[in-house]
Amino acid sequence: MKYTNITTIKEFIITGFPGLPPEYYGPVSALLLLIFLGIVVGNSFILAVILYERTLHKPTYVIFFHLAMTDISFGIVTLPKIIAIYWWNDMTSSFGACFTQMYFVHSLGAVNSLILLIMTLDRFVAIWFPFRYPVAITNKTVFIACSVCWVVTFIRMLGLVLHALTLPYCNLNIITQCYCDHISITQLGCGENVAYVKTVALVNALISLLVPLSFIIFSYFSIIIAVVKMSHSERRHKVLSTCAPQIFITCLYYVPRCFVYLAHNLGFSLSNDARIVNTMMYSLIPAVVNPIIYCFKTKEIKKALIQRFRNRKVSIAIKIDHKPNIK
Repeated sequence: MKYTNITTIKEFIITGFPGLPPEYYGPVSALLLLIFLGIVVGNSFILAVILYERTLHKPTYVIFFHLAMTDISFGIVTLPKIIAIYWWNDMTSSFGACFTQMYFVHSLGAVNSLILLIMTLDRFVAIWFPFRYPVAITNKTVFIACSVCWVVTFIRMLGLVLHALTLPYCNLNIITQCYCDHISITQLGCGENVAYVKTVALVNALISLLVPLSFIIFSYFSIIIAVVKMSHSERRHKVLSTCAPQIFITCLYYVPRCFVYLAHNLGFSLSNDARIVNTMMYSLIPAVVNPIIYCFKTKEIKKALIQRFRNRKVSIAIKIDHKPNIK
């Protein structure tokens, strides 16, 4: 096959799950639709609860708000196209649309990582410096920190995408993945700079993943030490119940990613299907599960929802009692 140094392709073909038999297209697309609805409805519900419930206007819930925003955005960016592959056999994506999706996929992933870091630092300061917490961690400071994460990350990832655009894309245009990402696209590039572009992207990915993870591990390790040193079992239980949902959310995000990274570097090769399924799991499952964790494992959100439900029942009962009797 003859290659040139000029981009000749106009669109990419996204295979989805390459080993999936056609008879499973319907069930898989239905499952993906349910996941999409779960992400959008669940996280929208959390956004509405935090936005309209004044008792939740606190730094921790401002962080949850931004985390839910990243989950919704990621679902909207990725899932509709995947569903279209199996419902309408729409496997093509224009050159520009594919790079745009890649940009948002990596930007939202990096933002999510930084938001998890801010969430961990919030708990670290609350436990180790409880008297300074109300001054250091406020709604304003958390909002500014989260906003900076969004702005800086989207600017940084723009450079990553523009760097990938410097490669010529010649003859190969089949992406063995469910959506456009940097690895899948750049391995289709040609020319002498492919290895360099991949190396820069790898360093960028490691910084986005491992730097926040290092601080998160240190913070939670320090929190565990602080809990062990506590003399009152009631306070210890309160701290653990507060941190447990956040630790679970963090593990959902990081553990599968670290597994893929370690498996690759230790020489364990995964099939294309296994790699794609694993990628979809660590990309989408946290976005589906997070709203459930917020509602059932976060005491103040659960209390606010129960109170809102009770007030609603009382309001309905009063309206029924005051209805005029028509004889």
